[in-house]
Amino acid sequence: MSEQAVEQGRRDFLRTGAALGGAAAVGLGGAKAANAAAAAAAAAAMPATLPLPDYERWDATEIALRIRRGDVKPSEVLEAAIARAEAYAAINAVSVPHFDLAREAARALDAAGQAERAKRPALSGVPFALKDLSIALKGTVTTNGCAFFKDAVADHDSTLVQRYQAAGLNIFAKLAAPEFGQTATTESRLFGATRNPWALERSSGGSSGGASAAVAAGVLPAAHASDGGGSIRIPASHCGLFGLKPSRGLIPSGPKALEGWLGLSVHNVISRSVRDTALLMQLSQGAEAGSRTLPPTFDLLAALKKPPRGLKIGLFQSNLFGAGVHPECLEASNKAATLCAGLGHHVEPIDLSALPFLEMAGSMGVVTASGMLYTVREREKAIGREAREDEFEPIDWQSMQKAKSYTAEQILKARNVFDRGGRVLDELFARYDLILSPTTAALPPKLGALSLDQPFESYARNAVQASAFTSMFNMTGLPAMSVPLHWSADGLPIGVQFAAPYGGEARLIALAAQLEKAAPWANRRPPRLG
Repeated sequence: MSEQAVEQGRRDFLRTGAALGGAAAVGLGGAKAANAAAAAAAAAAMPATLPLPDYERWDATEIALRIRRGDVKPSEVLEAAIARAEAYAAINAVSVPHFDLAREAARALDAAGQAERAKRPALSGVPFALKDLSIALKGTVTTNGCAFFKDAVADHDSTLVQRYQAAGLNIFAKLAAPEFGQTATTESRLFGATRNPWALERSSGGSSGGASAAVAAGVLPAAHASDGGGSIRIPASHCGLFGLKPSRGLIPSGPKALEGWLGLSVHNVISRSVRDTALLMQLSQGAEAGSRTLPPTFDLLAALKKPPRGLKIGLFQSNLFGAGVHPECLEASNKAATLCAGLGHHVEPIDLSALPFLEMAGSMGVVTASGMLYTVREREKAIGREAREDEFEPIDWQSMQKAKSYTAEQILKARNVFDRGGRVLDELFARYDLILSPTTAALPPKLGALSLDQPFESYARNAVQASAFTSMFNMTGLPAMSVPLHWSADGLPIGVQFAAPYGGEARLIALAAQLEKAAPWANRRPPRLG
């Protein structure tokens, strides 16, 4: 492929809209973060002790067990989470707090006797938070990181929220996301920058950067996230966490829209432990009314206990945008390959030149920008006025104006090229069990590098490093995960990605549990947070 063709593919991907993003009665909380020096000073001033000192070492499964046994009360663990959200406010992870609603729910749970506790759902009383993007909790605001939606109160619960509540989770906040999830950092005019707990001057990733920052800081053991181009896996990689993007259709997105961005965007969680992700997926997977696309569902908790043997894994390490890969990211994937080989798996290099990646990437921009425009127009109808340019980030506003010229033919072409790419990967998975790659082509970027509030040209220089390895699995609907197996010489987390055939979540969970045992990461803590 010529250098000119590669450059044109990059520009099509970026100029046509959302190159990198995620997704798909209380007041707003959180303020714009201070500059890096002030944030560092705030971190240094954090209190020496916080409620339940052991809380940050417990995953959601452990918290649920302790509540069920009566070792701790739901209100105690909730206050532990809130205290940490407030103590680590410099990270700027929380955008919309629901503290009073959650406290009311926790007090109601506190009074239960042991017999009643034993009958409650699996995660009863466990603190949890939703991403502030494309999900609804009735009576609360979801801003989508956008000033035009800053007072958008939901009149219903999303299907996924219903399932989280049925599992017993106590939702106490929404977590920051960039405007409409359109970039791989979590920075917005509305709420400011969300900082990486491992290095406060760097991005926590995007678009689920509020989730990754909160979990990495110990505010929560797991948090809701979504992924339309890498937005679960990228922040998980940048913050030393586990993040799995499920197959298209596995986790519900309704009831109002059963797919995000023609299926590019899907929901799940970011967590510290593999078993938390497995449990939350087990409790939320499966069809909802109207579903027509549904991969097989499996017992994901059982997969935790079945270490895989003799997997054939294809190793892929080329940035298909032609923009190169940072040596530390290559080292991370090489280390993962060595670890897998030591566990009895076979790893060999593969070639993805048959994948029409640049054509797919350009079409992805058409779909995501069109999806953003549709969402805005629906809001305009609901409130009876047109959106103003000053209510949006500059790059998003430009993308929406361009989207007004897109045709139905372009949308159909996009879906067709995604399906062609899916066929190439399906044929590859006939020969390999998994694909291993870096999660990103670069280290966690400095804040500002991927902001949507800057000239397009400066944004574009950095953007192609973020989702070169992740976005292909959104476009083809396949599951993929980022596993925290490497830290740079400077102490920055760097994840590695494994992708599986459609419906291959159990295979991913089984391998992740095996890797977690072989190279544990749960006790690694950001040094500035203690």
